[in-house]
Amino acid sequence: MSNDGTALPKAQRKLWNDRDLWILVALAVAKLAFHLATNGQYGFHRDELQTLSDSHHLDWGFVAYPPLTPFFAHVEWLLFGNSLTGFRSFAALAQSIVFVVAGLIARHLGGGRAAMLLAAFAVALSPVSLSASSLLMYVTFDFLCFVLLACFVVRRIESGDARWWLAIGAAVGLGMMTKYTMAFFAIGLVVGVLATPLREDLRGKWLWLGAALAVLIFLPNFLWLARHDFITLTFLEFIHARDVRIGRTDGFWFDQIKVAANFATVPFWLAGIWFLFFAESGRRWRILGWMAVVPFAIFVAAKGRGYYAAPLYPMLIAAGSVQWQRWLDGRSPRMRRVGWTASAALLLCGLVVLRACLPLVAVNSPHWALINELNGDFREEFGWPELARETARIWKSLTPEERAEGGIWASNYGEAGALELYGSQYGLPTPISAVNSFWLRGPPRPVPKTLIVIGADRKDLDKPCTTVELAGHTGNDAHVENEETKWHPDIFICRKVRKPLGELWPKLLEFG
Repeated sequence: MSNDGTALPKAQRKLWNDRDLWILVALAVAKLAFHLATNGQYGFHRDELQTLSDSHHLDWGFVAYPPLTPFFAHVEWLLFGNSLTGFRSFAALAQSIVFVVAGLIARHLGGGRAAMLLAAFAVALSPVSLSASSLLMYVTFDFLCFVLLACFVVRRIESGDARWWLAIGAAVGLGMMTKYTMAFFAIGLVVGVLATPLREDLRGKWLWLGAALAVLIFLPNFLWLARHDFITLTFLEFIHARDVRIGRTDGFWFDQIKVAANFATVPFWLAGIWFLFFAESGRRWRILGWMAVVPFAIFVAAKGRGYYAAPLYPMLIAAGSVQWQRWLDGRSPRMRRVGWTASAALLLCGLVVLRACLPLVAVNSPHWALINELNGDFREEFGWPELARETARIWKSLTPEERAEGGIWASNYGEAGALELYGSQYGLPTPISAVNSFWLRGPPRPVPKTLIVIGADRKDLDKPCTTVELAGHTGNDAHVENEETKWHPDIFICRKVRKPLGELWPKLLEFG
């Protein structure tokens, strides 16, 4: 394709494809630099603090998720220490890779430079992709794994080389080591194979070797789950029931244009569905349609969260970009220019989501209240250093005898992770918590007789404690109201714990 979207002679195709790839890479590097420059404005998110804590206790699994994301966090800690920007660098890098791969999918589907850039920028504007660029979450790498999976499937079809099933299997295996929703995406892949000419690969060895590789990669986590009575399944059942109960799954359909994909990209992913299922030129790539429709139907039937479907949209947008290019190829040069200009203008409208998805607005800005209302994640990035400082003040108020037999109880993983991260500078002991993998690590030894309790209600402490003293409050210097200040404002001293925590530990497990 030339700059205006017209087709190039085949003799020039390879040269332009190579040049287009470098254009994508250069833009991805610029995107990475932008996130590195802006990701340090607030603080660690409570979910990041849990991941950071788990990264210091590496294992083949954790209660809340598989092991890959904590492993990346561990590497980042070794490289960058407690640098917030450093901690989020792999997240920004992963989504910059997604930017390139989305464009490459469009190229392999038959698109030129304009279609490639349209696909890459449209995918980059997804609210999930934007948020995943600025927070280290398993969603970040789950998104990347599925986009790579889609690209590898396209390469298998385009090249005719069945050895691509090894890359496909690796993507599935790594996806399962990141987030278990990859299982639903894999079901879509299986249905797609059975429903398209790729079923012929069932007769060969490479598809089965790819499946074996996926199983081999996932096997260590599966064995960890088996050794721990599949505790993660219990966790997921609890979290799903909670989400349904409190209404977090009610907006699934609306979330597809608000969270999973940018509202400005709706025409492109709808065009992608048309291209894959109804256009004759898209018949070759129909497996991508099944890879989208099947997991989407599962999420609907299971009452999943809206953002679960986000990884499905990059391949649909890439297909839609190619369909849009094919339609414009049949128009006049003037119409083509108008069409591509309109596409760019639509994406520019989609930029409005940047301020709600990225940490760009200062707390003292007049726009902060609106942004805070639109994106509740930001407010959960405040107050963690202050929590450790206040806890240290209370800890120092204890007598030497009480500190010698004392401990700190954190009621949620954000509090526990924050005290692990910031507590050492104040000489605080390792926090105790019964949430998720904190509980799995077992009760403290020696068992404390005096506890500083964070995040609990006063009425819940009368039974386990002989005396209870209100000693302080949570808060943050920015005066941002969040979960800690609203729901867990008090810090107590619990003296003379009536029963050893070791005896109570089996019944204390909480999921969050």
